[in-house]
Amino acid sequence: MSQPHMSDADYALLADFRATLREFMAFSENQARSMGLTPQQHQALLTIRGTELGRATVGYVAERMMLKPHSASGLLSRLEEAGLIIREQDKRDQRKTFLRLTAEAESVLESLSLAHLEELGNLKPLLLQMINQFC
Repeated sequence: MSQPHMSDADYALLADFRATLREFMAFSENQARSMGLTPQQHQALLTIRGTELGRATVGYVAERMMLKPHSASGLLSRLEEAGLIIREQDKRDQRKTFLRLTAEAESVLESLSLAHLEELGNLKPLLLQMINQFC
């Protein structure tokens, strides 16, 4: 069985799709920096907030962000020093430490997230059009 061949239009569509994703990522990075965060710090806060309460651990953040545990630990330590996260030991298993956002981090993250949702809303028609062309 032979593999289907890519057409010039297929390559152009993939290039446009990747460029649009990069534009969104650049938007995201600039938004984070405007709030005094690095893009990785923003992603870490979002990862913690998007996790079921009491389930965010260093290992979970490392896995979701595709980081080595020691890199995630350093990132989280900087967020803790900045007063954006709190580490809490599990009352049942002292070896486990859970992460949660401070009120300041919640406020910053909500502002960033609203801006991101608005930008995604702007990009949605274009992204859907491109995705529909893939199938």
